[in-house]
Amino acid sequence: MKKMGTYMKKLKMHSPNLTDENIIKIREIFPGCVAEARDKDGKVCYAVDFDQLRQELIGHIVEGPQERYHLNWPGKRGALLAANTPITKTLRPFREESIDFGTTKNLFIEGDNLEVLKTIQTAFLGKIKMIYIDPPYNTGNDFIFKDNFSESAKEYFSKSNQTSESGDRLVANTESNGRFHSDWLTMLYPRLKIARNLLSDDGAIFISIDEGEKANLKKLCDEVFGEENYRNTILVRRRVKSLNSQFAEEGLYSMNIGFEYVLIYAKSRKFLMNAIRVKKPGGGG
Repeated sequence: MKKMGTYMKKLKMHSPNLTDENIIKIREIFPGCVAEARDKDGKVCYAVDFDQLRQELIGHIVEGPQERYHLNWPGKRGALLAANTPITKTLRPFREESIDFGTTKNLFIEGDNLEVLKTIQTAFLGKIKMIYIDPPYNTGNDFIFKDNFSESAKEYFSKSNQTSESGDRLVANTESNGRFHSDWLTMLYPRLKIARNLLSDDGAIFISIDEGEKANLKKLCDEVFGEENYRNTILVRRRVKSLNSQFAEEGLYSMNIGFEYVLIYAKSRKFLMNAIRVKKPGGGG
């Protein structure tokens, strides 16, 4: 018990504050643009002097309604805030449900994926060589998101399993929702931002998607990872049986999209993909 108590004291009980880390990076490049100030609690902290930073970057600033090429949607600012805001949570080991807990090199972590990603940043920042994610395809009911609800309806939502343990309302993102694509982008954006932080310089991420959000995912990844780090898109053939049954129910018998996709993005140019030789049956090369 004493060893466990010492171990718990060494654990950081909050995830990294990415905003603070970004300010440190700005200070390294533009020392004169970061000054000491006081936060809302009166504590001394570093703060960015945007007037000074604007002078350093004069002629290369886009502000206000000026036209530029970028991806934007309602909720993007909140999604960026969600990525940078630290949480006061830590991982809890379940030794009784584990096999060779003290020696295994494998971890299975249960929990909200955004919170888990934030929690493991301290230990795995810049160390992961490959990430594979299979996000909701946003087909209408596969994606459940948090929403606000009025106090008068709280009991109803709880009884009908439409609220989480913390009391947040859980709503299916159907196509009738006016924020159909925006809610999906808001969900995925902070997760991709943190995933990039976890990747090593020679690492890469593989993301599964179907035709519905493929174009939006490509634009989102271009922004998060840089379009120069796009490596390839792998086509994955869908099962013909499931395709035929899906469209037959809708009375459609035209040519259908028979593929899903895996988008590949690297952290940097240090990631290289080895070519794979494919031989034809019968010994042909």
